[in-house]
Amino acid sequence: MKLLVGLGNPGPQYRDTRHNVGFWVIDELARRWGLSDAWRDRDEAVYAKRGREALLAKPLTFMNHSGFAVSRVARYFQIEPADMLVIVDEVALPLGRLRVRRRGSAGGHNGLKSIIEQLGVTEFPRLRVGVGRGDARRDLADHVLSKFEPDERPIIEAATLRAADAAEMFLSDGIERVMSTFNVATDKQQDES
Repeated sequence: MKLLVGLGNPGPQYRDTRHNVGFWVIDELARRWGLSDAWRDRDEAVYAKRGREALLAKPLTFMNHSGFAVSRVARYFQIEPADMLVIVDEVALPLGRLRVRRRGSAGGHNGLKSIIEQLGVTEFPRLRVGVGRGDARRDLADHVLSKFEPDERPIIEAATLRAADAAEMFLSDGIERVMSTFNVATDKQQDES
């Protein structure tokens, strides 16, 4: 079984914020797979299973403490870090751009930092969805907790669908194929814009 986990913050006040893009991708997968009403609670996370193939999860511990829930869900279902795909927002990427890596540092992302601390490894796949940096004079925390502007919505909605496609490819073809397909595709898309 593989674990697809999206990071975000629980509660309606955060639902449409940049920091919750990971949740959006997981919700899109749940919609595609008919699991939108199949959520269960476990260790401060909600999860839904797709047979023996995949587990969708959303930590409910707030972004900075995501590792607590992710590590416990992974341990309970006996999922190795290499069989996890963690989906997060990324301010260092332009809006809508995807970046997939097999492993790496937290890169300043507190959710990834928490997961690394709890798992004790950096060797787990991650999919970053670009939410843009916005005005550099604006506080970064305020930026990631802000909602998308109306002209940004179509871009991030399309990126959410592409990220869900990438997650499905991770299940069927593995991380190498996802990296070669989606990193290249988003690089070309960026070059064309």
